[in-house]
Amino acid sequence: MPPSPLTARARTTVVGAVFACLVGSAGAAPIYTCIDANGKRHTSDRPIAICNDREQQELNADGSLRRRVPPTPTPDERAEIEARQQQEALERANRVEAMRRDRNLLARFPNEAAHKKAREAALEDTRKSLKISEARLAALEKERKPLLDEAEFYVGKPMPGKLKLQLDGNEAATDAQKTLILNQQAELVRINENYDAELERLKKLWAGAQPGSLGALPRPTPAASAAPPVRRPAP
Repeated sequence: MPPSPLTARARTTVVGAVFACLVGSAGAAPIYTCIDANGKRHTSDRPIAICNDREQQELNADGSLRRRVPPTPTPDERAEIEARQQQEALERANRVEAMRRDRNLLARFPNEAAHKKAREAALEDTRKSLKISEARLAALEKERKPLLDEAEFYVGKPMPGKLKLQLDGNEAATDAQKTLILNQQAELVRINENYDAELERLKKLWAGAQPGSLGALPRPTPAASAAPPVRRPAP
């Protein structure tokens, strides 16, 4: 006669015996168990490769559950997990940076009067430079007038080399000065925009917002780089 199937109690006894054997051979080593895609239970003293696509249970020596081991992610899943982890790390770093910069802002500017004073100081240097540039441009235009008057005597005939050099030099210096003035005017706008952004944030911080709670602080707008002067053809 064929052997009768094991009862539930007998199967429990067999599994318990397997656990006991594993414990006896590996001391306090954990026990891994899972049911594969075909419904077959597997037990081992290490993670079970055939069950990498499904959850496994890690058991203590007495058979109690220590933890659940999630399925091993596929390459696509791993890439998605790593991308998510990188994004979370970037967000954490941004929060820390925002908190640091907010605290620095509060330390530098305890009130609006302090911020206004700093703005004026930052603008003053550029305003002085702009006045100097405008005065230099006016002087160049004044220097150019007699040169142009003299050049009128040579219409239709060769101009003396010295006069041509003077006119070219004046024109190059004028173009450079105009470019410098444009950059200085842009710098005034940039300074005001940066201080406006700071002030908007500071008002919220002064009102009680916690440092780092307002999101990332926009980076200050960089200063405009000087463009090369435009040279016009010599007359």
